[in-house]
Amino acid sequence: MQHQSIWKKKTMAKTEEDKKFLEFVVKSIVSNPTAVTVDRTVDEMGVLLTLKTAPEDMGYVIGRKGQTAQSIRILLKIIGNKNNARVNLKIFDPNAGERPERSERPASRPADIDTSSVDDLKI
Repeated sequence: MQHQSIWKKKTMAKTEEDKKFLEFVVKSIVSNPTAVTVDRTVDEMGVLLTLKTAPEDMGYVIGRKGQTAQSIRILLKIIGNKNNARVNLKIFDPNAGERPERSERPASRPADIDTSSVDDLKI
């Protein structure tokens, strides 16, 4: 039984279905599909797919609150399970973590709210 699982992992390492799937999905959602590249490495931990896109397309790949990236990761895990391999996705950040400064948030409680009715409560 052990021999069979090792054979299946080696088989997955040779196939590149996961890489082709990732390229197809990402090229379908970005505005500059020619800038999409996927590097695939295999080691004892499994398959690592490193995705690189144009900086202006990162928002499409990540999605609101990371939902698009999470969905892509889930689909890759399903493909990996089908082929008995662990598939992980690393999204290369061309901005290296630099983010534009956000404007300050308004105060959580504006000063014009009347709190006189609750000021005398003894809690």
